[in-house]
Amino acid sequence: MTRRSFLSGVAALASASLPPLGFAQAPTRLVLLGTGGGPRVTAKGRAKPATLVVVNNVPYVVDCGDGVALQFVRAGFALDTLRHIFITHHHSDHNLDYGNLVYAGWAAGLRTPVDAWGPPPLKRMTEAWFELNRFDIETRIADEGRVDLRKLVTAHEFDRNGPVMQNGDVKVSAARVRHPPIEHAYAYRFDAADRSIVISGDTTVSPELVALAKGADVLVCEAMHLAGLENLLKKVPNAATLREHLLASHITTEDLGKLAAEAGVKTLVMTHLVPSDDPSITDAMWTEGVRKHFGGQIVVGRDLLEI
Repeated sequence: MTRRSFLSGVAALASASLPPLGFAQAPTRLVLLGTGGGPRVTAKGRAKPATLVVVNNVPYVVDCGDGVALQFVRAGFALDTLRHIFITHHHSDHNLDYGNLVYAGWAAGLRTPVDAWGPPPLKRMTEAWFELNRFDIETRIADEGRVDLRKLVTAHEFDRNGPVMQNGDVKVSAARVRHPPIEHAYAYRFDAADRSIVISGDTTVSPELVALAKGADVLVCEAMHLAGLENLLKKVPNAATLREHLLASHITTEDLGKLAAEAGVKTLVMTHLVPSDDPSITDAMWTEGVRKHFGGQIVVGRDLLEI
């Protein structure tokens, strides 16, 4: 992505004709549903990536890692309140339970529309998931008198920087970040009446993320601890080039500190931690590299933590 295309996206965001933000009647909340990076599921590891932004008591789910529906309930939210889903990119640890989350809401009594946003092929994925589960869905419609789930869900695709959605409570903007080999990986910024929250998705050092996060109250960003990589790599013997991917596509703690400082955010929340299941890496070790460069508040994320 060129600097010109990024700036044109920012300009489009500034000039977009969208409804004005109202005054949020309830404080905006941030809940970390899953804070572990990568697709491996381990007995003592963190839940897979998912973050919840709650604006005026309405939940906005960002990413749908394995088990997101259970984490949603554990965080104290009713599944039939599901309204908005955002996918940062199409690695399986971020989208594997997208369809399952929607289905869990339907099983819990969902009768209202759900809108999902993300890069291609989100529409095709949605259709494929419905086809995969067509027998069950149609059986339950006929046997249990349920509304047709397929008519409740609308998938919205985008492939450039700029506005994603806006209603009277919140404006959501996106910027493409650098996460090779994935071409379309995006960070999201939520601007509500009382605070702004940026969620990085997966990224290495990205000037685009710095621009999106400028002056935000909270930056929720992935983090990789270099010293823990060797132990992690020993646990995945069938991924010969995993080391190269991790180093090229994710952000180290020291680089994260520099990015947060350049963006001028007030609070940095570390999530999508890699390694996600190494108890020898303490919170102090996670923040050590960040603190060398960033003077704001630092939070080492844990599952179901509310900020």
